[in-house]
Amino acid sequence: MPKQIRKKRIKVPEQDPEARIHNFNEVALGYTFELAIEEASRCLQCPQNFAPCIKGCPVDVNIPGFIRKILERDIKGALEIIQETNSLPGITGRVCPQEEQCEMNCVMGKLGDKINIGKLERFVADYARKQGIMSEIKMAPKNGKKVAIVGSGPAGLTAAADLVKMGYEVTIYEALHEPGGVLVYGIPEFRLPKEIVRYEVKYLQMLGVKFETNAVIGKTKTLYELLDEYDAVFLGTGAGTPKFLNLPGVNLKGIYSANEFLTRINLMKAFKFPEYDTPIKKGKRLAVIGAGNVAMDAARSALRVGYEEVYIVYRRTREFMTAREEEIAHAEEEGVKFMFLVSPTGFIGDENGHVRVLKLIMNELGEPDESGRRRPRPIPGTEFGLEVDAVVFAIGQKPNKVLYQEVPELKVTKWGTLVVDDKYRTTMKGVFAGGDAVRGEATVVLAMGDGKKAAKAIDEYIKTGEWPAKIKPQNF
Repeated sequence: MPKQIRKKRIKVPEQDPEARIHNFNEVALGYTFELAIEEASRCLQCPQNFAPCIKGCPVDVNIPGFIRKILERDIKGALEIIQETNSLPGITGRVCPQEEQCEMNCVMGKLGDKINIGKLERFVADYARKQGIMSEIKMAPKNGKKVAIVGSGPAGLTAAADLVKMGYEVTIYEALHEPGGVLVYGIPEFRLPKEIVRYEVKYLQMLGVKFETNAVIGKTKTLYELLDEYDAVFLGTGAGTPKFLNLPGVNLKGIYSANEFLTRINLMKAFKFPEYDTPIKKGKRLAVIGAGNVAMDAARSALRVGYEEVYIVYRRTREFMTAREEEIAHAEEEGVKFMFLVSPTGFIGDENGHVRVLKLIMNELGEPDESGRRRPRPIPGTEFGLEVDAVVFAIGQKPNKVLYQEVPELKVTKWGTLVVDDKYRTTMKGVFAGGDAVRGEATVVLAMGDGKKAAKAIDEYIKTGEWPAKIKPQNF
């Protein structure tokens, strides 16, 4: 291997753990120009038609191409290459699980550390934003056709960006008072600053995308009304309905879904109470049930709003946790405590109906289940209690039924997700869907990939008018 190629990746500066648990500022500080150049110089520049990293990217970013532009110090050129296929680089550079996608395939990994693709993408987006650098977008002439997007999360934003570039008039309908979907209500400020989401939304507005907030489709306007007004509709409504366990005492005060807990903190700024009038229960000890990224977000947010002790309660062992390794490591650094091989069995409240004890039982691991992970089995006689002031359920979410519960033409799976085919067509003519609404809870970039593919299919449908007599369901 040539001596000038560095084996070790360049470390990204971060806030010190002792300091960051007292603020909601971003943990990862990002590369400086000099550090970005140094990391970019490690890239082996695989040819675009071969590069395995591109094959691992759900939105097909030309990764060697934009990294080469960084080396040439051409940040505008790097941004334009990224935005050819990815309209939200400031977001994906922060929250994509690159280690499971583009970076997993990186050839440099055979020689040393894999290229830090996500942090380089973030650098390009941040540098361009701060310096006022804008890419020159190729826009097709207006074609007189209109598309409605329901939901302004990553799937909806991506579909809108691609469609407006194709010449369509696009309007996004968002139920909440601010666009961004899970990007604003679900992901904490210390992982994804809201100014980044707002900037990406403004970029779409600059392209011509219109936004209608406080619009609950299914209530303020029906899907039928949208179809009368638009040539096609895309449903990117996400998975915003939380899952709970049906345990004794689950309705006690102080027991939150992660959705409510994080929405209060992220979107409604409960961490600034009473400056903002959204209260959130504060106390000494909080337990989070679950071990995915949302569980890490809830646990780390709890530390920042003032809890002295925060526990992750997980029924398996560390190796089976679904959260990103980076998020687990950050939680550990910040002092989150992990309780493995334990499952909740119920809750005990005080005389005021507030949760005071989380009842638990120890587990052992059995044979693998359908997920491939070993199934936890309770060990009789090992029950115990953990004193708590609050509990957060972070065990997954499912789609909200408000939009389609009175639309019999839209078929759903047994999990409550919308049935679509390989072109993201639903069982209702002219209606497409993607993201968590069809996958269940998944990643931001997978939702973006769905939005891209759906935009292409919408364009094809509007041009040809073709729709299958019967939808062949796609399995995700």
